[in-house]
Amino acid sequence: MSDRRAFGLWTLTFLVVANMIGAGVFTTSGYTLASVGSPGWVVIAWVVGGFIALMGAISYGQLSRVMPESGGEYLFLSQALHPAAGFVGGWISLLAGFTGAIAYAAITLEKYVIHSIDLPLFNGAVAIITVGVCGLLHGLGSRLGAGLQNVVVLLKLALLGLFLFLAVTSDIDWQGEALQTNQQPQGWDFAFAFGNSLIWIAFCYLGFNAAVYVASEAKNAGDVPRSLLFGTAIVIVLYVLLNYVFVYAPPSGAISNQAEVAAIAADAIGGKSLSQLVSATIVIALFTSVMSMIMAAPRVYAKMADDGFLHHSFRAQESAPQTAIALQSVLAICMILFYSQLKDLLDYLGLTLSLCAALTVACALLPTVRQGPLFRLASLPPVLYLLGTLVSAVLMSINKPWALLPVAITFGLGGAAFLAIRGRVQPVTEQTSEI
Repeated sequence: MSDRRAFGLWTLTFLVVANMIGAGVFTTSGYTLASVGSPGWVVIAWVVGGFIALMGAISYGQLSRVMPESGGEYLFLSQALHPAAGFVGGWISLLAGFTGAIAYAAITLEKYVIHSIDLPLFNGAVAIITVGVCGLLHGLGSRLGAGLQNVVVLLKLALLGLFLFLAVTSDIDWQGEALQTNQQPQGWDFAFAFGNSLIWIAFCYLGFNAAVYVASEAKNAGDVPRSLLFGTAIVIVLYVLLNYVFVYAPPSGAISNQAEVAAIAADAIGGKSLSQLVSATIVIALFTSVMSMIMAAPRVYAKMADDGFLHHSFRAQESAPQTAIALQSVLAICMILFYSQLKDLLDYLGLTLSLCAALTVACALLPTVRQGPLFRLASLPPVLYLLGTLVSAVLMSINKPWALLPVAITFGLGGAAFLAIRGRVQPVTEQTSEI
């Protein structure tokens, strides 16, 4: 029997949670502290970023109610705006949204594993194995991958909750404080720094839309928007609490501009034993992040194949889109093999994906999509998401204008690819039956 409708509300919610909790939350606050100058502003940035993400989740939920199919940005932009915009959205998902994020999470996982067990391993070996295992599990079938993911996500949340409990109950001297005056930005410099930090944090919150990529496989269409809301709310609370501990438990100078904020904070709270427990938790978190992205990403390519932009073998068949899963896994492995410094991609990934999400959310305001007049309460979440994202992007772009170049190249190449192939594709009219 087909398991095409395999995902219920909690599976979809766990998909959102797993997709959001990745490498970024365990590395970003050290850079944010160095940028904005004080732990308090770091926590505020996470709250503001969480609010923007929540508005985005509500907006994507509105879009999924009107277009309840798999495909994410590709589907929404194609149907609401133009097929060219949808193709560019799928292109960005392929290059930045999933391939880069999967590789980043897998490489970070490898670093924590090697740090914990201290074994001489081939550079990239653990990351490649992680991607291969996740691809294999999801390729075997939706129920197997989703069921295992639910168990692992629950374990991850329990371990992160244990870390927070130990932080609250431990008798420690909370040492976080503002950096020296000469290290704190003022005036417009602070605005630029805060905007840049929001782009980094937006990258950490991206994943709030994960359930829309598998909407066609949801047991009930209404579960998709609910899962976006529930999953995002859970992660916002968790992120704010975690980052409060990260920036206040150790001395600010110890984590400023450092990537290993979680390990540093754990050592300040409970010494080496807690640091090892946190490292194990992060490994689990990153594994589920890789797993959830490999679950979600191929559904975009399957939808593009349905519309004739990719070979028909990428379409979803009885259960999982196995060819698309294989492609995504191979692309991520290639990036792992040939990457130089993924840290340099943070600005690029955050800005590119934020702008793509903003373009998608804007579709919720179009007269062909919205269900009612423009000036109504339901239009508020898309407007707030657009304002928050675009203001952050503008501030970052003024501060780092060179960051716009690779973003423009990515969008431009996607448009050029669409023009090159649009005359040679034939949309697939025969749709896979759903049981």
